[in-house]
Amino acid sequence: MIDLIDQINPLGGVIALFFVVSLISILWWMLHPPDYIPAAAAKARHSVFAVKKILVPTVGLPYAERGVELACRLGSEQGAEILLTYVVEVPRTMPLGIPLPDAEQEGNEALERACSIVKLHGLPFQKILQRARLAGEEIARIARDRDVDMIILGIRSEPGLRDAILGRTSDIILRHSPCEVLIDKLPKGAQE
Repeated sequence: MIDLIDQINPLGGVIALFFVVSLISILWWMLHPPDYIPAAAAKARHSVFAVKKILVPTVGLPYAERGVELACRLGSEQGAEILLTYVVEVPRTMPLGIPLPDAEQEGNEALERACSIVKLHGLPFQKILQRARLAGEEIARIARDRDVDMIILGIRSEPGLRDAILGRTSDIILRHSPCEVLIDKLPKGAQE
């Protein structure tokens, strides 16, 4: 036995050991396959990490600002750019360029509050104040023109009894959005 050990070349011993360890590793891997992840779940996980530009419409209310916070948290790992938008809806009975200083001031204040949330997370951002006949169509157009990866909508937790849950603007965004739309709604009774 001692003669047999003396006859083993050290390099041959290392190669044999490497072969045995590799064989055991392959057998272990074959007996322990990874858990199956449904294709839709894997795609959703990939899409969240691939998001580089997130559009967040705001109206300056707490539920909309929750949407800004959610966008920051989803985009923080990949350093996503946050596009904050406020759309001033101009009735069809008025010219689109008519002065609306109160509405624009309200929009600028809402955008400033949203910017302060994004600044806390240190993410790049843009403010977009637009005028349009329908806010939903304008938000979908901004998403298309600026190649947005995701729109995040914060919606009321308790719509009125006669209101649709999503509302007109959210419904139009869902119908015309060129990208993924994520809706954030608190459970009924939760404080906004």
